[in-house]
Amino acid sequence: MTTTSTATVFGTKEVRRARYAIAAVFTVHGSVTGSFATRVPWIQDHAGVSAGQLGLALAFPAIGASVAMPLAGAVSHRFGARTALRGLLALWTLSLVLPALAPNLLTLCAALFVYGASSGMSDVAMNALGVEVENRLDKSIMSGLHGMWSVGALLGSAAGTVAAHAGTDARLHHVIAAGVLTLLGLTACQWVFDLRSEPDEEPPPRFALPPRSALIIGAVGFCAVFAEGASLDWSAVYLRDTLDSSAGLAAVATTAFALTMAVARIAGDRVVDRFGAVRTVRAGGVLATVGGVLVVTAPHVALAMCGFGLMGLGIAVVVPLAFAAAGRSGPKPAQAIAGVATITYTSGLIAPSAIGSLAEATSLVVSFGLVTVLAFGLVLGAGVLRAGDRKPVAGGAVRDAAAAEPRA
Repeated sequence: MTTTSTATVFGTKEVRRARYAIAAVFTVHGSVTGSFATRVPWIQDHAGVSAGQLGLALAFPAIGASVAMPLAGAVSHRFGARTALRGLLALWTLSLVLPALAPNLLTLCAALFVYGASSGMSDVAMNALGVEVENRLDKSIMSGLHGMWSVGALLGSAAGTVAAHAGTDARLHHVIAAGVLTLLGLTACQWVFDLRSEPDEEPPPRFALPPRSALIIGAVGFCAVFAEGASLDWSAVYLRDTLDSSAGLAAVATTAFALTMAVARIAGDRVVDRFGAVRTVRAGGVLATVGGVLVVTAPHVALAMCGFGLMGLGIAVVVPLAFAAAGRSGPKPAQAIAGVATITYTSGLIAPSAIGSLAEATSLVVSFGLVTVLAFGLVLGAGVLRAGDRKPVAGGAVRDAAAAEPRA
């Protein structure tokens, strides 16, 4: 999206304010996910669905997101970035109410489709604005923004855990959470950039295939999200079934993995500013690969937990950097970001079932062998993120590496 003359120049104060505002938006977005995740058992009981039916229903958020993401660019073009984000974020926070209201499988699938569609569109809009703020600050912030999303997910999960422990009806819990988060989100959106398309700029198509650059960048994001989804959903099972860990210790491993991801993302921007996106992802790929090797060869629980921790550290900043690279890879950043987001959401959708299917046919050790191979793919594919890399120049300033180097 280009900017009109009224939104072309921003002062330092406005840029910093926009940075804090978009960070708050990421936190709100993550809080919705955390609030929902903790009440899934209540929602399952209320809808009266089996475990298999619940698994089917939980595929619909990713399906909805993948279908709706390409629409985000058209919405932003028509209404402007700030108004579009305000509306899409409110739609996302309010959609939190829907799943808990569903009385059966059909309505639950429909509710989760809307839930996922609003999530995906607001995700694209906020990442596009995050890239714009990063460009104007001339330093990496995308990793930290995704770290704030993780913080929001943890906060939402904590509140949901308290509500579940108290026996609070999820419908009441989610109505209150949706109201609070909608208010916070709308307040934060007042200070994001109000970018608008030029009057003569052709509107983006409502549905379009992602550009080739987004497909290549998205492949790197696919590897990272596959490893993340596999580790979050299967690490506890792996420790319990493969290494005879107690259920409590296995659960700790999953929580530790999520915390490792959040901390690494918040601290990741300094690393990216110092070493650049390409070298950071290559080093992360090495860490994740070593972690995967430890997991599949570990003779006892402690070593496997270290392996999962290394994987979390290695993959933490990949998706934020993929979004940043997509936003600088061509003249249509929203379309490129939507393409990368669609690929990563698809990876998150298929990873848990793919790991389970492969484990059933072979073993969980073989499944995490596949995860290790994909982690090594980050080492091989890191060069495609050069569009989002930044390098030092004279005087201590930074510039896009894509302006000085050919892309891989």
